[in-house]
Amino acid sequence: MDLLVVGGGPAGMATALHAARAGLDVTVWEQRAGTVDKACGEGLMPGAVAALAALGVNPPGHALRGIRYVAGPRRVDADFRGPGRGVRRTTLHAALREAVLASGVRIEQRTARRIEQREDSVVADGVRARHLVAADGLHSPIRRALGLDRPRPGHLRRHGLRRHYALAPWSDHVEVHWARDAEAYVTPVSDDLVGVVLLTAARGSYDDHLADFPELRERLAGARPAGSVRGAGPLRQVATARTAGRVLLVGDAAGYVDALTGEGVALALAQAPAAVRAVTSGDLGAYEREWRRLTRRYRWLTHALLCSTRVPPARAALVPMAQKVPWLFSATVDVLARPAGEARSCGTAASGPRPYGCED
Repeated sequence: MDLLVVGGGPAGMATALHAARAGLDVTVWEQRAGTVDKACGEGLMPGAVAALAALGVNPPGHALRGIRYVAGPRRVDADFRGPGRGVRRTTLHAALREAVLASGVRIEQRTARRIEQREDSVVADGVRARHLVAADGLHSPIRRALGLDRPRPGHLRRHGLRRHYALAPWSDHVEVHWARDAEAYVTPVSDDLVGVVLLTAARGSYDDHLADFPELRERLAGARPAGSVRGAGPLRQVATARTAGRVLLVGDAAGYVDALTGEGVALALAQAPAAVRAVTSGDLGAYEREWRRLTRRYRWLTHALLCSTRVPPARAALVPMAQKVPWLFSATVDVLARPAGEARSCGTAASGPRPYGCED
């Protein structure tokens, strides 16, 4: 075959769709049967909604107007310039899977345990392909097997915990609640369901961490939990490169900073066509360069937010500061909501100050 995709999440499915459109013979391997779920914030930025629409994928969900930061009685809103959408992860996966199968791509329930690289192909567990895309997630076994994993001992180890509540959404914004050691992300995903993700480096159960958000806990009181708690982490993952031989890393497998800015799915959807272009052109080095360009603003903004909120006084001042300079908060949300890699028209240095968010 031309391309073997290992991993059937959004990154792998989107890669398969782009590959099929490019005329490649492609197969997806996913070790989990049926619809795949994952601990995920489930909020799609406008860029992600547009990227899915371009693939003919339109999963149902709940319209999102923007992002709201909340710290006790303080709150500040920033609206998107396009439509966002809260989509249950299983709903997103089902829509992508249906589109992949409709495109003629084969999906097999299996995983790759042994990777052998040859001059003109990759052999995964005895199956030969011209190229392989590893979209096998945050803790990618293929990334580790290829020696591209770079552990960060002593680094802040943040985890995510998600639970759904059978409750009518009270807002059309993604709410980010800030506490001393954690954030809570509240995303409406349907007319009668909200997802609440807790991000923290502290140990404890979901309910232990939810206790740090008394107003949110009170709002959720009496609501029936819909399903069990799912977890993911440590979130910070570093890859030394995005390619090795004829293997390309796409999505979380390619490296991940944090879920703080909510760009995971949008980034995966942007990386998928870049990887396929590199395969069809025969220039895999182009994918490394394109990956860096596509993820630059995510890496910079997420690192900046993580560093600035690691110190308790700075963390406590974040929402009050956003209230005082709402234009800056809105501009930051606008940068995050645009399609990955898209930059504003920045003009030249001689034309005056460069607009916020412009990239070289």
